[in-house]
Amino acid sequence: MTGTSAKDPIVNIALKGGRVTATFRDALFDATAREGISVNEFCLKAAAEKLAASGRQFSGVFNSGDLPTARFNDGRRG
Repeated sequence: MTGTSAKDPIVNIALKGGRVTATFRDALFDATAREGISVNEFCLKAAAEKLAASGRQFSGVFNSGDLPTARFNDGRRG
């Protein structure tokens, strides 16, 4: 399932830059280049995986159903 729905619209998120060690930055840039996604997408996806693992419920990250471990508020899998 992709796209938006009236129940779960796509919204903006404002993140500020952070400071990290050079080796972490290098590892992050390498991982994002290998996956072919931006650093922002990679970090948001990682945050979503952590939220889902802790039991938080949401339909997806960028579109409903784009994260297999995500759940809708009524318990259905995204």
